[in-house]
Amino acid sequence: MTSDSARTASTVILVSAGLAAAYVVLTTPPLRRLAFMGVRWWLGASVPAYLLSQVGHAWAEAGNARQ
Repeated sequence: MTSDSARTASTVILVSAGLAAAYVVLTTPPLRRLAFMGVRWWLGASVPAYLLSQVGHAWAEAGNARQ
């Protein structure tokens, strides 16, 4: 098996496993609620943290430009 065909086979296997997992989660109501709650928590924490990080970087760059 060549490197390219091995890479293609692994990609197909990973995509099919991901689709199967998504199907199970979306068709099982408790798992669906858990997944949506996790997405809400992730977005609620990561977006403000990213924005604060960007403000901190901008603040540092602005301070360095004046010196």
